[in-house]
Amino acid sequence: MELRTTENQRMIADMVRDFGAKHIKPRMMEWDESQEFPVEVFKKLGELGLMGVLVPTAYGGSGFGYVEYVTAIAELSRIDGSIGLSMAAHNSLCTGHILQFGNEEQKQKYLPKLATAEWIGAWGLTEPNTGSDAGNMRTVAVQDGDDWVINGAKNFITHGKSGNVAVVIVRTGEVGDSHGMSAFIIEKGTPGFSAGRKEDKLGMRASETTELIFEDCRVHKSQMMGNVGEGFVQAMKVLDGGRISIAALSLGIAQGAFDVSLAYSQERSQFNKPISSFQGIAFKLADMATEIEAASLLTYQAADMKNRGLNVNKESAMAKYYASEVAVRAANEAVQIFGGYGFTKDYPAEKYYRDAKLCTIGEGTSEIQKLVISRAILK
Repeated sequence: MELRTTENQRMIADMVRDFGAKHIKPRMMEWDESQEFPVEVFKKLGELGLMGVLVPTAYGGSGFGYVEYVTAIAELSRIDGSIGLSMAAHNSLCTGHILQFGNEEQKQKYLPKLATAEWIGAWGLTEPNTGSDAGNMRTVAVQDGDDWVINGAKNFITHGKSGNVAVVIVRTGEVGDSHGMSAFIIEKGTPGFSAGRKEDKLGMRASETTELIFEDCRVHKSQMMGNVGEGFVQAMKVLDGGRISIAALSLGIAQGAFDVSLAYSQERSQFNKPISSFQGIAFKLADMATEIEAASLLTYQAADMKNRGLNVNKESAMAKYYASEVAVRAANEAVQIFGGYGFTKDYPAEKYYRDAKLCTIGEGTSEIQKLVISRAILK
């Protein structure tokens, strides 16, 4: 694996920093307070090619690989985790699923709209009573002629309300059968398909999270991806790549928390000297910097392997698990370094603290990652 930063990575990092300073930082706390999903920001990201990073240019995307993709997510998340999360979910899940498993007609129809952010994408696997236990999903599709009729609900769906199209995995066979689920592309406005309540969240508040409701929702068979019964297997492969994006999200949040902690520790004075001169603070910074570097190496290793078409099941789980836990520790230490000010919304530490926790839960909890890793090493 090449450890040097490429010209493409530098270009993307500079572009995202400039974009963030102009379009995200001035309003991010306003969006956080109101839980507003700033669609206009994602339209602008689409103009920059960041909503179709992995999509080939033939379908209107940027045609980059996972290393550039990780760079883009990390730099966005360094500024605002909510924006990084939504950008990652759009790219890795909805768009990524169609890119990997859609037929040519489906790719031609949806990828150009998604890659440019003309359309925002959603992806639905989780249900109210089945989080990690996805095999027991209760949302069911029953075939009726050339259509499938879907009933049930999904929850914790990023862009569930604002998304123009969703990829959803529903049960078409027996409960618990990994080959008893299928994936459908469903457009907003399809009769019987609607958004439910919006979650009131601790962090990532500008990234919209809602329910999806299906009430006799009739979907033509042409909207199925792959064959009947392939949905769950597809979803697990999509999540292998998605875990790299959550590792990148975590990496960005951790780096952002470190950045503000370092700057504050050099500005804040106690006993007539900056608090960074005290070993208690300096050692915190040293631990943060070391863990962030280790998380970065794991994340970029997984990205490099994904680029080369290798199996990243174990490596993506390791990167996601470690980087997400590092993000939580870094954000916690940031609040501690800021002291009382870290507990107020006038300073940036508290937002990193609130946003970081989702990284250990979304796209598979830390416990699920350890399950994936242990199974891989015990084979």
